Amino acid sequence: MGIAFDFAPDRPEHIDAILNGLDRYNPETTSVFQDYVAQQCEDRTYDCYANLALLKLYQFNPHLTRDETTTNILVKALTVFPSPDFSLCLHLLPPHILNPASSSSSLPAAGDAPLSEAVQKLNVLNNLLSEANYKGFWSTLDSDDLYADLVADVSGFEELMRIRIAVTIGQSCREVERGVLEGWLQLRGQEFERFITDICGWGIDDTTGVKGTVIIPINKENEAKGTVVRENVQFDQFAKIIHRAYEQPA
Repeated sequence: MGIAFDFAPDRPEHIDAILNGLDRYNPETTSVFQDYVAQQCEDRTYDCYANLALLKLYQFNPHLTRDETTTNILVKALTVFPSPDFSLCLHLLPPHILNPASSSSSLPAAGDAPLSEAVQKLNVLNNLLSEANYKGFWSTLDSDDLYADLVADVSGFEELMRIRIAVTIGQSCREVERGVLEGWLQLRGQEFERFITDICGWGIDDTTGVKGTVIIPINKENEAKGTVVRENVQFDQFAKIIHRAYEQPA
């Protein structure tokens, strides 16, 4: 049995009471949810259900919207990819926020960007992750000071992203060249080796390739298994079809 969508092990009791009652639609609870988002950013917890509830309140009460909280929710959603949380959050934003900013306007400085541009920037990162273009993700993240400003409130953002990237790699690969994986994780040298061995539990084979090969243990996701499909169809099941083929048209 899977985990329920609205489950969050670290959710405080007062937040759980709001989500399960009519107060989740009360504009006065907006500040409570906003403080909860800030708490998630600080202590590295995550509660998608509560964050979606806040975005829904912003839909009903646009005057209460806080741009910084909205971008923090999107950044937190990035840290749990490949789940669809980022897309769910996008679908609760107003259409004018989702449209690209006008190309005729000059780009604002970091920390002073309109919400629309910030959302477009974060959507670029999400698309790169969806394409498994991890090296492109890191280069894009480092290409603009605005990105650094957008992720600044989320504690340990880069570490969380490396862990999620490693999880997806571990589900699809058995071996990866060290040089390639260094680019995917944006780590080099001892930092790379420490992350691979201590956090991921993987091994490094220095006898192969130029820089060596990272060996990923077999798991139920990356294990190659042959699938045999057997059809158990009785001839009697086709009796009516064969009979109709020989019937004369009326």
